[in-house]
Amino acid sequence: MEKPDIEFPGGDAPTELVIRDIVVGDGAEAVPGAKVEVHYVGVDFATGEEFDSSWNRGESIEFPLRGLIQGWQDGIPGMRVGGRRELIIPPELAYGPAGGGHQLSGSTLIFVIDLLAVG
Repeated sequence: MEKPDIEFPGGDAPTELVIRDIVVGDGAEAVPGAKVEVHYVGVDFATGEEFDSSWNRGESIEFPLRGLIQGWQDGIPGMRVGGRRELIIPPELAYGPAGGGHQLSGSTLIFVIDLLAVG
């Protein structure tokens, strides 16, 4: 796969986690708390600006789900290796309300995640 283009949804930001499978994988299934290897792109819902991408670094990243923002912990389980999933994550499942100290506090975030492996 190659780096995805994120289709900007427009309209009002959702208030709950939105999960949309772009490609359904046929490999091992990610479960809550699993260690996952992913490629991902993240953009700010309000501006459409990319704030992070493993593709730009040229390598995937591996980490345990329990160490990630709640939107990833809730949005990746059920996904299968080989899949590509879009998550639209409201602030309370990401970096909290505006003024929370993180540069993305108060922001609704869009991630497109490719699941490469589960451990």
